[in-house]
Amino acid sequence: MGTYINTGNSGFQSARNGEYVDKSGLIAIVNATLNTEQRFSCVTRCRRFGKSLAAKMLNAYYDRSCDSRNLFADLKIAHDPSFEKYLNKLYVIYLDTSDFVTRFHDDSILDHIDSEIIEDIHSAIPDVPVREGDDLMKYLIRVNAAINQQFFFIIDEWDAICREFASGSATMNSYVNWLRRMFKGGQTPQIFAGVYMTGILPIKKYKTESALNNFTEYSMIDPGDMASFFGFTKSEVKTLAEKYGFDFDELEKWYDGYQIGGECSMFNPNSVMQALRKKWCSSYWAATGAYEAVANYIRMNFDGLKDDVVFLLSGGRVKVNTTKFQNDVSIIQSKDDVLTVLIHLGYLSYDRVRRDCYVPNWEVAGELSNAVEDSGWEPVIKALEQSERLLQATLDGDEEAVARGVDVAHDEHTSILSYNDENSLACVLSIAYYYAKNDYIMHRELASGKGFADIVLIPRKNVDSPAIVLELKYNKDAVTAISQIKRKQYPAKIADYTDNLLLVGINYDKQQKKHECHIEYIR
Repeated sequence: MGTYINTGNSGFQSARNGEYVDKSGLIAIVNATLNTEQRFSCVTRCRRFGKSLAAKMLNAYYDRSCDSRNLFADLKIAHDPSFEKYLNKLYVIYLDTSDFVTRFHDDSILDHIDSEIIEDIHSAIPDVPVREGDDLMKYLIRVNAAINQQFFFIIDEWDAICREFASGSATMNSYVNWLRRMFKGGQTPQIFAGVYMTGILPIKKYKTESALNNFTEYSMIDPGDMASFFGFTKSEVKTLAEKYGFDFDELEKWYDGYQIGGECSMFNPNSVMQALRKKWCSSYWAATGAYEAVANYIRMNFDGLKDDVVFLLSGGRVKVNTTKFQNDVSIIQSKDDVLTVLIHLGYLSYDRVRRDCYVPNWEVAGELSNAVEDSGWEPVIKALEQSERLLQATLDGDEEAVARGVDVAHDEHTSILSYNDENSLACVLSIAYYYAKNDYIMHRELASGKGFADIVLIPRKNVDSPAIVLELKYNKDAVTAISQIKRKQYPAKIADYTDNLLLVGINYDKQQKKHECHIEYIR
């Protein structure tokens, strides 16, 4: 078994030994590209979304040095017409660039990659000698001529070098030239039946096009026909929840919410599996390695970024232009660049129809909030602290304190939106009650018996607190807001809390520029 060639199927075998969600349909998509103009694929997604597992699956399927039939016999790919055509038929080169970034810290990285892979191929195919001056591509050309066999090249963590070394550095320039030498030369199609690169960031752009414009790119922003393989779908998670006797609603609140291409409800796969194993929903993103980077991007504080981050944390959506980002973390020039990076890292989800972004779920909201606090944004940290006090004042029935708290939130965040109706008041209240998300699920415009309740806070499981219904008025009065809640009837979702319920009416007086509050406790 080789280190880079003929590595076998043990990596995918380990995955099959445990709980495995069938993503083998990806193989059929890649098979359709082999020996075509689309043979070059770069598939990028955020950490802990199964990048390396997909690479190991492809390696196990194509690698001619092993027999993987039994590993795939019960999976979807076994029923695809292309299954037999390529099963264990190719020489596979498997490179994880993060290994070299860990071992070497200068522009010698590419020399080491070439020499180590050449040595490994020579061990597997000893009849083709290594000549002085051979680089990897030159050697592969001679190997191909001698054995008349093509290769399938997998590069895992392809962007590890890009994330470690700055744009314009000797190492980055060497890496870009190496990639071009390997995959854009005239003899490349003869050598490679296919190339599959995976990482976090799409291929770096130079002005308006990528450094490797012959690659088909699949990303968190544009996943193409690979969308369903980027995470767990809702039906897959429901099946897992039933199998393990786990509360699907909890998994959904914590890990759902990603919109990836045409898939509108995608879950973080690693976090779902962690929760099932540990029998507890929590944030399993703390060790992803991206946390410090997120705090650094937020510290850049481009114009309007603070307001947008607060608005996103409150459940809002923010327009973003993803086309200007150069796919280079060392070149961040605008708020749009920051938001686009956060999409690629998985801290935000992107709606390609609306062209906006949002925080997908509770796990991500918690980590993003932590990053904001560690970024040193004192006004934002202060707003989060005020939010905690506002919730406690509401639970205490302190109407004056609630009115003052909403006044402060209004003054802090009027730059986010035009404050001239009940909807804009609801946006400010969503921000003001951000802290409540620790113990509550927040619903905006939840359907009630007759109409909608503006904001409804439903206690999370095992939280001994009342449900809260907030009705908002603009230039009227808070008592009228309470009466309107009663006339509308309570939303169906709070039927279980009608003996432990807070009704909160909040009105904004435009002339006095003050809020008033009225609270009734239903026992």
